[in-house]
Amino acid sequence: MVTTARTPMPWLIIISGSLIAMMTFGPRSAMGFFQLPMLADTGWDRSTFGLAMALQNLCWGISQPFFGALADKYGTSRVLIASGLLYATGLLLMAHADAPIWLHIGGGVLVGMAIGAGSFSVILSAFARHVTPEQRSMAFGIGTAAGSAGMFLFAPLSQALISNLGWSDSLVAMSVMMLIVPLLAYPLRGNASSGSQSQSQFKQSVGQALKEALGHKSYLLLTTGFFVCGFQVAFITAHFPAYLGDIGIEARYAVIAMALIGFFNIIGSLAAGVIGQRYSKPYFLAFIYIGRSIAVTAFLLLPHTPASVVLFAAVMGLLWLSTVPPTNALVAIMFGTRHLGLLGGLVFLSHQIGSFLGVWMGGYLYDRLGSYDSVWWLGVALGLFAAVVHWPIAERPVERGIPAAA
Repeated sequence: MVTTARTPMPWLIIISGSLIAMMTFGPRSAMGFFQLPMLADTGWDRSTFGLAMALQNLCWGISQPFFGALADKYGTSRVLIASGLLYATGLLLMAHADAPIWLHIGGGVLVGMAIGAGSFSVILSAFARHVTPEQRSMAFGIGTAAGSAGMFLFAPLSQALISNLGWSDSLVAMSVMMLIVPLLAYPLRGNASSGSQSQSQFKQSVGQALKEALGHKSYLLLTTGFFVCGFQVAFITAHFPAYLGDIGIEARYAVIAMALIGFFNIIGSLAAGVIGQRYSKPYFLAFIYIGRSIAVTAFLLLPHTPASVVLFAAVMGLLWLSTVPPTNALVAIMFGTRHLGLLGGLVFLSHQIGSFLGVWMGGYLYDRLGSYDSVWWLGVALGLFAAVVHWPIAERPVERGIPAAA
């Protein structure tokens, strides 16, 4: 116990992974700012853009378990290098899209796969291999906060680029930025058999790990609940700037709102790392989802003003990615770190299926009903459902017939 308490944080790994999280999360969280200028130039409707962003979220989710498994087996740095290259290519293709198909392939499929390769489950699984269990929740909070910082930085940056360069050249500029990711990947080399925690890992094949996880009630409940997180945050990311324009709020408040979500997201993520280390993670997650439903309900029912937008953004920011540290920590507690990239990736697949539906339904229902209200209220109901789902989750390791030392 004394040795564990004195184990220092592997700061080079934490900092490099956090910078990558900031780079991979930043541009995708700013996609909403490109919607209106792109559609104004191309003449496409919101369903077209919404489908591209929905594909992005779906490809992120589908690819993530595979990239997580590849990182577990062949090394995290190799997967992160692929992330940077895919991201740069996807944004470049999106910048020069002259037909919806290229928007869908570039901004949807390629960028989605890039995020899957450089996402939280890949980066946080690398953290988990090098920190002690006592440090894990805090390390996850730092990595998640870095992704939030990307949102905070890229909201004003993307708007400034669009104002000065236009939407197409702005995407080219961000494409070049993504080439920084491969340069940051080296400290995160190593696979599931490396790291300071490798000797305490329970040895399983991929098939055995999947069979164990998919038969575990608490894991299935966690996976189901995370679907709701994806639905809520992806809808807001893709459609909130356009929604504010629809209700008569000045465009600058969309930038302020997304930046505030990113800023308070940093605070919320770090706080989640601390809280998750000390209190029940399932109960904490349930309260987060209840808080989101209350915040959205208040925002919809109260008069829409710049002040209400700012307040809503601050509250949602605190609750935005605060789900990620306790969710990943629960997977690590249940099954250990050997297949954390794969099993965490499967949980995120559920998240991204929710993201796909939130983004796509936002554009689809808007074009048919002329309003986002139905999607907002569906998100409120799903938040309450997620709270119920998380409540019975057991925060303990899975029971195994063979001792871990075997």
